[in-house]
Amino acid sequence: MTAHVIATRQEWLAARLDLLADEKALTRQSDELALRRQALPWVRIDKDYRFETENGSASLVDLFKGRSQLLVYHFMFGPDYTAGCPSCSSIADGFNGFFVHLENHDVAFSAISRAPLAKLQAFKQRMGWTFPWASSFGGDFNSDFSVCFSEEQQREGGIEYNFRREAPLPQPLTSKTVQGCEACGSEEPVTQIAAMTGTDAATFTRERPGVSAFVLDDGVVYHTYSSYARGLDGLWGMYQWLDRAPKGRNENGIWWRHHDRYGRS
Repeated sequence: MTAHVIATRQEWLAARLDLLADEKALTRQSDELALRRQALPWVRIDKDYRFETENGSASLVDLFKGRSQLLVYHFMFGPDYTAGCPSCSSIADGFNGFFVHLENHDVAFSAISRAPLAKLQAFKQRMGWTFPWASSFGGDFNSDFSVCFSEEQQREGGIEYNFRREAPLPQPLTSKTVQGCEACGSEEPVTQIAAMTGTDAATFTRERPGVSAFVLDDGVVYHTYSSYARGLDGLWGMYQWLDRAPKGRNENGIWWRHHDRYGRS
């Protein structure tokens, strides 16, 4: 027997209209925040970042593909991973369907990861994705944009992620919650999700997710915006749907998988 409130249609409508007022206020606030993002100052990019793509070696300018704007998803797939982060993969299942619309609105898109291109391409084929995915293997791009950290930084408390410095990681790492775990969509132990990438928790969490925006103006690239951790929540389409389901996110630990692994032990 359900313990939830049962109402008449008229009572439901009254409650729904009350909620609608707050939803509209949130929408207006979201519009205002979008304008503030666009009003942020630009930072000139002078470093010559290089990437490996399916079309060969590319510069950051090349990733624009003739457009004036570029959105980058920092996909957690380190050189030691055997598969991409399942949380990032769930987000990618969403943008795989709409990146073409961005590209037809003067916005280039690319996922970027540190794993060698061959690993990215093999996993991309496994997942059935078509979005552009560049490898930054051997370069500074990921570390410069605060989505990749060294074992030394992890051990000594030198990680600055999501605009704050993290405490040193306990040694040896246990299965308990670690710093930055919320970036993967859960506060539960990360050992399970790390195992899905073929790594241990410490190796797994040296990579982090994020999104960054760039603009190409008069031949010069500028960094305009970055967001991390729960700042990516609105881009994770799965959760936007769950937030509208009767039981919401209704989570008990890590339940999501790579989309081709549901139903497997």
